[in-house]
Amino acid sequence: MRALERRTHAAVAMQPRTLKFKVVLYLTVALSAAMLFFTGMVAWYLYTEIVGKVSDQLIQVSEVVSRSTRFAMLQNQPAYVDRIIHDVATQGKIDRVRIISNDGRVIFATHAPELGQKVDPNVAPCLQCDQAKPFSEQLARGEKTWTFKNADGQPFLGSMEVIRNEPSCYNAACHHHSQDTAVLGVLAIDYSLADVNRKLRTSMLGIAGFSVGFIGLAALLVGFFVHRLVYLPLRDLEGGAQQLASGNLDQRIPVRSGDEFGNLAASFNSMTDALRASRAELQEWGHKLEDKVEERTRELHRAQAETMRGEKLASVGLLASGVAHELNNPLTGILTFSHLLRQKMPDKSPDAEDMDLVIRETKRCAAIIKRLLDFAREKHPEKKFTDLNQVIGDTVRIVEQPAHLRDIDIALDLDRTLPPIWIDADQVKQVVMNMVVNAQHAVEEKGNITIRTRRALDPRASAAEAKPMVVISIIDTGCGIPDKNLKRIFDPFFTSKDVGRGTGLGLSVSHGIIEAHGGLIEVESRVGEGTTFRVFLPLTPPSAEAKDKVSEAVS
Repeated sequence: MRALERRTHAAVAMQPRTLKFKVVLYLTVALSAAMLFFTGMVAWYLYTEIVGKVSDQLIQVSEVVSRSTRFAMLQNQPAYVDRIIHDVATQGKIDRVRIISNDGRVIFATHAPELGQKVDPNVAPCLQCDQAKPFSEQLARGEKTWTFKNADGQPFLGSMEVIRNEPSCYNAACHHHSQDTAVLGVLAIDYSLADVNRKLRTSMLGIAGFSVGFIGLAALLVGFFVHRLVYLPLRDLEGGAQQLASGNLDQRIPVRSGDEFGNLAASFNSMTDALRASRAELQEWGHKLEDKVEERTRELHRAQAETMRGEKLASVGLLASGVAHELNNPLTGILTFSHLLRQKMPDKSPDAEDMDLVIRETKRCAAIIKRLLDFAREKHPEKKFTDLNQVIGDTVRIVEQPAHLRDIDIALDLDRTLPPIWIDADQVKQVVMNMVVNAQHAVEEKGNITIRTRRALDPRASAAEAKPMVVISIIDTGCGIPDKNLKRIFDPFFTSKDVGRGTGLGLSVSHGIIEAHGGLIEVESRVGEGTTFRVFLPLTPPSAEAKDKVSEAVS
């Protein structure tokens, strides 16, 4: 499977649209053109050199043959001349040897049918021109040889050695020419170049094969280096850019070298690191903004709830104040006349017992009216530095005995390291009293009530902005409060107790007292398990209140 993937990847990598393919293709074309030109130049050079060497050898042979036949001609021994040229024709690639007279007629030849025939002027091109040259002039070496093709198209190298009319010739007894004739004839030798051409083709094929191999090897090496030095870094950059475009900022590009591509990869990694840090910072700011919005929303809801509760309390307080004043005077008269009548009745008589009941209920009504008046009046707390643990201890001692009679255990878990706090001791004592009494009513029999004090932070603010506070936790194992009643427990006159056991004002009054101290009350409850009230109070007084207190003490 991996081999198939590698082949597929290699095929994709060599597609015409890739840089590696283009580089390899253009390099192959350029090298092929260069090698073709080089091979042609080498072939032309080799051919020229070989033909030049063969020409030199052929000229030497012609000169040797010309000198060898000179004596036989002077002695007028044509048989000896014919034997010499036949012996020469058997050497190497010499095809034929002829001696041609100055009138162009073959007088000696290794090819018998040519004897006595007129030859083509191309065979001895300088035969005619040499007639006009001075006796002492010699032909240049380049004029003595030429190449041509026979009737069958075979290549040949022709060589010509001029036989001149020297003094030894025209003074000889056998000489038939006058002294004015400069050239007696030429010695023509035809040398076959077929073997030379065949060897040259073999050499060119070898060179071409080596060239193709070199081109292939060069293309492979260049392709490898392009793949290693260019394609892989570009592919890394492409993959990194795609990952970056998809939102993945954790993708890092390997730095494969210290060149420009390596610097580009390092710069890309630095950019992704900066983007990742910026995104993390933006996300952090987004979370902070969400937290701020949620916090401000909670504060707004809390303020809205407090405003609604304040308006409700104000309305109820106004109503309660009017009702209390209207009922207080009649109740005072009833209680006064009830005491007068009771004094006239004998003790333990049925009428006395009934009158005692009237007096008790009248006092209870008066107490309720007093609470209504206290609730209606907004009493400003008189704060001073007070030992909160001592306030709680004094309050518990008041309700401890009735609780023990009902087999309810009250446990104190107080933080003795708490410093004195800025509170109205009487009002806080009233709050603790109301909540402990409510806890007793919820437990009824055989339960536990725990009162705990600890240091805490203001739950209404963030951890960085929260001020130090003291929390009073009152935990009972009573019946609990249903969820539907949790939102109403601080409403005036709301109670879930039986008739005659509560007025529904205790928690409302407590809530107002704690708010006046700058604190808050939290409630957690589970039906059948119990309830926990947490009363938060500032640990240190506000600076303005502390300054006012100091000013009052000085004055």
